[in-house]
Amino acid sequence: MDIKEFFEMSAGKWFSQRTSHHLAFKQSESGKSDIRIEMLPANDPEVIKLCQEHEIDPSLAWGGARVSWDGTMEWDQEKHTGSSVLVPVPDADKPGEGKLLRDVGYAEKAGVAGRYIMSSDGAMTLITEYETMYSEERIWFASPNLRLRTSILKRFGGFSMASFCSEIRLGVTTAPAAANAAEVKS
Repeated sequence: MDIKEFFEMSAGKWFSQRTSHHLAFKQSESGKSDIRIEMLPANDPEVIKLCQEHEIDPSLAWGGARVSWDGTMEWDQEKHTGSSVLVPVPDADKPGEGKLLRDVGYAEKAGVAGRYIMSSDGAMTLITEYETMYSEERIWFASPNLRLRTSILKRFGGFSMASFCSEIRLGVTTAPAAANAAEVKS
């Protein structure tokens, strides 16, 4: 599976359950979120803007995705809502690898360019190095409607956190290419 197929398979509405382990505090917490992933075409103004901000030729990106979330975590019971635009830019020299541009980072609110690696088993690993921390996230499909995700977050000179998420598809917002092809054959 390549990065484009991975994103297309991810399109839709998901229910996510997360367990996070805060290693410094020796405590864990659970949370839940509703997630919406919408595909964006290559000519979408947000895709073009994000490429330009990172000084990357927009023609190198096939498109992107807008990820929106609405959830709560056990400790604070506050609503955690937001959205981020993600634009993968494949590396011409290394199939299955590239940059992942984000207008909002995972651990910090500023835009960031991380990197992705697609493994032979179809899992995507995202690696992002910030000024004060490092994050690594692995996402894979157990079935077309079940995604699993593990992540670690290491703050330089400080705490670390590890988490596990299971995400269940509730509906498709933009049909994956494979589903469209199947509908045409029916």
